[in-house]
Amino acid sequence: MASRVQSNQFVIYIVVMDDHTDQIRKPRADAVRNRERVLEAAKIVFNAGGPEASLEAVAKRAGVGIGTLYRHFPTREDLFEAVYRREVDQLSELAEQLKNAKDPVDALRRWLRSNVEFVATKKGMSAALALTFQSSSELAAFSLDRLTKAIGSLLDRAVAVGEMRGDVSPEDLLRALIGMCYMHDQPGWQSSVLRMLDVFVDGLRVQPKAKAREAKAHAAKPAKPAVKRKR
Repeated sequence: MASRVQSNQFVIYIVVMDDHTDQIRKPRADAVRNRERVLEAAKIVFNAGGPEASLEAVAKRAGVGIGTLYRHFPTREDLFEAVYRREVDQLSELAEQLKNAKDPVDALRRWLRSNVEFVATKKGMSAALALTFQSSSELAAFSLDRLTKAIGSLLDRAVAVGEMRGDVSPEDLLRALIGMCYMHDQPGWQSSVLRMLDVFVDGLRVQPKAKAREAKAHAAKPAKPAVKRKR
């Protein structure tokens, strides 16, 4: 609603927004909460996978009606893409939080371990995501760019302080992680991958120079012959 106020040479329009207009421009708080609950529930349901990974199971876990779910996400693909983007955003935010951690190698390890949960969620919606990626190259580019930058910031810091070898790229780490995750499909695969991930990260660590020199000198030094004492 607008009213006109005229004063000498100026004409001023005062626009008054009624409640209906405000609701159109800004989503209601309960609608925002419902959407977030659906996304969190979808992550848990898809992470578990199996025959229970249905939209009905998502709505039930979120505590909303199936109609509410469809109002926010008209198609299954819309929900899958929203969950995927949310996971990528959260991993990017986690890297930002960890980049100033006291132990840069531990920060990198924690970020990689969080990705295992992300891959588990992707596995639960792999068929739909495959179709979404085919129809949206932008989504693939979005995720690759965000994840590469996130892991790159953590890797660069670990290399800069001499804790991680410098001949490994962010893409190398992502490929290794994905390879480990998709080689395991049996129940309990996540715990196995997490164990192998620790071995992998430890293998990329650089040994302190002093310890390396000491070990090298010790290996090259011949053993001393036993000396007999005179009586």
